[in-house]
Amino acid sequence: MFGELGEYLDSVKSRDPSPRSRWEILLYPGVLALGLHRVAHWLFKGELYFLARFVNHLSRLLTAIDIHPGAKIGKHLFIDHGFSVIGETAEIGDNVTIYQCVTLGGTNPANGIGGKRHPTIEDDAILGSGAQILGPITVGKRSRIGANAVVTQDVPEGATMVGVRARPMLVKVEQYQEEFTPYGTPCSEMAADTGAQKLEVLQCEVEQLQKRIAAFAQNQNKTDADGTESSRDSA
Repeated sequence: MFGELGEYLDSVKSRDPSPRSRWEILLYPGVLALGLHRVAHWLFKGELYFLARFVNHLSRLLTAIDIHPGAKIGKHLFIDHGFSVIGETAEIGDNVTIYQCVTLGGTNPANGIGGKRHPTIEDDAILGSGAQILGPITVGKRSRIGANAVVTQDVPEGATMVGVRARPMLVKVEQYQEEFTPYGTPCSEMAADTGAQKLEVLQCEVEQLQKRIAAFAQNQNKTDADGTESSRDSA
């Protein structure tokens, strides 16, 4: 038991440079919320729903993190800061990182049957601050969800999603191979700004058109000059 706890605390420390020791990590609200969720989930599986909800509400009061007792969570989940919500049928794999104000929300089934209505987050995914992941979709392994992205469709393995509605963006191979990307979004230059990327492409196209127009004008002037000289010679 203590060995597993030590592994978990070390996994958190590898993703957060601020703590100086394991003892500090034990005070993190995300760690406390996860520990209380383990208790609430055990009660939920035993059909002790009232007690499970009681532990859930106690956890929310203490940590500002709301994890439904029915949610299934794998190993080494790291919730960095609070104000996140994880719904009843959400499933979270191993080594997932969730930043503040993230919602794993459900949709209202049109047929009136509950069933699976919250997302599935696969191993090693990173969910940036304020990300809203809605419905029974799957976020693939090692994918990154950028800050404030709204995700309503399945995310392929290894993809980086940004924007409202979230769309994939190109990421350099060396960034994809990194073990961990803070906040789930590459921050170098304009990598995370799809609008800036589009403007840069348009600027390149305009420069190419300007060069072609200048070359055409130069050729036209040369043709006109040759025609003038020919007229003088014939005269």
